[in-house]
Amino acid sequence: MGIDPQIAERGTGHGSGLGVIRWVVERTIAWYHGMRRLRIRWERRDDIHEAFLGLATCIICYRHIKTLC
Repeated sequence: MGIDPQIAERGTGHGSGLGVIRWVVERTIAWYHGMRRLRIRWERRDDIHEAFLGLATCIICYRHIKTLC
């Protein structure tokens, strides 16, 4: 079909612009998984799970701001 893969080696740029800020998302998900309650979803109700996600986001932001000051 004329489609060539564009997978770059580690540490080298690939020039397509894709995946430039992917590490931010992966890091944030790793921070969420640091919270034991969010690692495995135990809550059956999604409103409770969403509340814990919001709380975890507040904690992550607080820790990040605390390290900057």
